[in-house]
Amino acid sequence: MITRAFRMKLKPGNVEEYHRRHDNLWPDLADALRAAGIYDYSIFLDEETLHLFGVLKLHPDHQINDLPKHPVMQRWWDYMADLMEVEADNRPKQLALKPVFYFE
Repeated sequence: MITRAFRMKLKPGNVEEYHRRHDNLWPDLADALRAAGIYDYSIFLDEETLHLFGVLKLHPDHQINDLPKHPVMQRWWDYMADLMEVEADNRPKQLALKPVFYFE
């Protein structure tokens, strides 16, 4: 199992819409995430700073590096770009988080 964590940031006033859009995640996006080897993915919100913290688990043979090229991933980024801080290609700005503690 491989675990990755990262931080993103919402723009002010978009918490409810961000939540609504994820409650209605496109089935073809869910399929693409699974096909890339993601089997557990959560996003948490710090309401004070509007930082989003993503944690995902990957199968050892994952293909997550291919996701940015997938058309449904690009459409999702375009769909979400008005709600959060993004790169020039509408990919969410992400800061990888370093693991410092794990308890099982």
